[in-house]
Amino acid sequence: MKQIARCLMVALMAAPAWLLAQTPSSTSDSSQTSGGAMNQAPGSPIAKAAKYTPPGPFSRLALGGGAGIGGINMQAAMEANRYLNIRGIGNYFSYSVNNFKVGGSGSSGSNVSGKLNLAEAGISLDYYPWPNHGFRLSPGVTLYNGNAASASGVMAADSSITLDSTKYYSESANPMNLNANLGLNTHKQAFTMTTGWGNMISRRGGHWALPFELGAIFTGAPTVGLKITGYGCTVQSDAAINGESCVNMATNVSAQADLTNQVAKYRNDVNPLKVYPILSLGVSYDFNIR
Repeated sequence: MKQIARCLMVALMAAPAWLLAQTPSSTSDSSQTSGGAMNQAPGSPIAKAAKYTPPGPFSRLALGGGAGIGGINMQAAMEANRYLNIRGIGNYFSYSVNNFKVGGSGSSGSNVSGKLNLAEAGISLDYYPWPNHGFRLSPGVTLYNGNAASASGVMAADSSITLDSTKYYSESANPMNLNANLGLNTHKQAFTMTTGWGNMISRRGGHWALPFELGAIFTGAPTVGLKITGYGCTVQSDAAINGESCVNMATNVSAQADLTNQVAKYRNDVNPLKVYPILSLGVSYDFNIR
């Protein structure tokens, strides 16, 4: 009897505590259930947020295109993690002009042909300090750089070019022919650094983006080349009659020395231009690949 009485007393003492523990929990569960159903109603902000899951590593691919200083560009990107994308870039542009008359009209002008080639390919690592926003910093490497310009032309009779302070007039019978080139690709592989706005693979949902990019390729100083053939005369009157002052520009020692010195001056003028600018704007679309 004593043991039964002792058990009853323990049960009576524990009952109020058990009831107190259960009552708020039931109320809380009821309110959470009611509030949860209310917050997760279709169209609510919580319900919309629950539908979007940030992309996993290498699960989405973005393709894009646009235009900029380098011409038409194509891009492809994959996300490495929440903060990083790996992006491949390619640019291309080509323009040619043939028999363009400069330095006069009719027979007095010089016929010039020229070509501009812009071609680049590289890879960048896009770092987004704030993943839900579009700002990024992108170090990278240009793996191929074919940016260059060239021009050639036949100088009209009596037209002139100055080489290292000496003026040479094009002879009428054997006019001077010029071939010039400008290389913007001293380093075929070069470091790049850009910044921009617009994440090609959104961390907030959605598929479309408008990526903007600004920066530079550290290409090194441009290269300059100039070759001259035909006959040039240091006295203008001799140019029309193949006079004594006329020399073969390709073989004459003095003419070649003047040409070498002049090219050195051109190279010195462009030496400060050791970076090539990057500026582009485009559109991209991303999608699941796994």
